[in-house]
Amino acid sequence: MTSDNSASNVSSSTSGVAAEKPPVILVHGAFSSGLVWGHVAARLQAAGHAVVTVELPGRPSNPMASDKVSLELYRDTVLGALNNAACPAILVGHSFAGIVIAAAAEQAPEKIKTLVFVAAYLPQDGDSLLSLAQQDHDARIGPHLTIDKEHGIAVVDYAARAELFANDGPAPLKAKLPDLILDEPVAPLVTPVHVTEARFGQVEKVYVHTNLDQVISPAFQGRMVGRMPVRNSVTLQTGHLPFLTDPDGVATAIQRAAD
Repeated sequence: MTSDNSASNVSSSTSGVAAEKPPVILVHGAFSSGLVWGHVAARLQAAGHAVVTVELPGRPSNPMASDKVSLELYRDTVLGALNNAACPAILVGHSFAGIVIAAAAEQAPEKIKTLVFVAAYLPQDGDSLLSLAQQDHDARIGPHLTIDKEHGIAVVDYAARAELFANDGPAPLKAKLPDLILDEPVAPLVTPVHVTEARFGQVEKVYVHTNLDQVISPAFQGRMVGRMPVRNSVTLQTGHLPFLTDPDGVATAIQRAAD
């Protein structure tokens, strides 16, 4: 798995033929870090892509006080990775990072070949994680989520983490997962994103559905795609963390998005 992050808060690796294929930038979602992409990144690198794994501020390897973290800072971290890419990139976001990559696409659409939303929120103008989650009546995370106002973080109930995030996973993964789920700064989750048809709307999009998902329900994933045109949709028979339970499926979907 990816384990090192540079001063620009990204980790990258390039094979000898990577210049022939678009670079791939991977952005993790809430309650996690860039480490989750390790298995997928290795497969993409083996296929000849330069891969950059973004570590958003507020993670153990990129520490920052929760009251200093913002959606704008997340966006700018991704823009830094895009600015370092040699050509327009495949920009991949998981879960909450669908909002982050949308914000980045609004700022720099010319730097993106394709946006890939993996079990992700696909926002319209003015949406936030909070506003979208409130529309998802089939998701099961709500009762297990606590907002610690004193510390400005959202916390997922420890005992519920394994089944919520990896209900399709093997027992060893479920045993380890609760300790890998992080507390998340609240401010970015409640901040509306601004996107326009002229910029974000014109960037090519692919959506990777997760058909066993309990965090962003399959029904709501379908609703979001129904109101926002995408070039292609792929459906995986996984829960919310397909990069851990079906890394081959995720890597294949990303490679197809590059074609």
